[in-house]
Amino acid sequence: MSEDFELDTDDLTRRMDGAMANLKTEFASLRTGRASASMLEPVMVDAYGSMTPINQVGTVNVPEPRMVTINVWDKALVGKVEKAIRESGLGINPQLNGTIIMLPIPELNEERRRELGKVAGQYAEHARVSVRNVRRDGMDQIKKAKNDGMSEDDQKLWEQEVQEMTDAFIKKVDAALETKQEEIMQV
Repeated sequence: MSEDFELDTDDLTRRMDGAMANLKTEFASLRTGRASASMLEPVMVDAYGSMTPINQVGTVNVPEPRMVTINVWDKALVGKVEKAIRESGLGINPQLNGTIIMLPIPELNEERRRELGKVAGQYAEHARVSVRNVRRDGMDQIKKAKNDGMSEDDQKLWEQEVQEMTDAFIKKVDAALETKQEEIMQV
């Protein structure tokens, strides 16, 4: 039976990649003092009875380094989009100009930069936990196969492969965190 065991490393890799993709999305939402359309990605608007991403109710533009504009397509949604931005925790004060919502991006002070660095660290820790959970799932599959008759040598080889994969993804998370923290602390 041990000859039949084949750990689905592609599935484990795909799930760890998912944790990295989620981390990148969370990092994109962190304001670094420069305008970016991606900072609005996590903001959802109550439009037509369902929660909708901002980019599906209007056009998001970055006309200058410290300004993001949203041209809302439906006049009835302008107030809801403004409310969603105010309540998003981005720390931005929207300004209305007809159906266009302007978001001036203020300079970050030292205290706010440190707070954002801590938030980035929390996001990275969530990603590490996700990667470790995938590792645990892989190790559980290996233990089950061991109980079904896999040799100890095979078990050690598979466990080593899963651990190496995990270590590689944890390094990626750490590198992404370091890059993001440098970006946040840059004046």
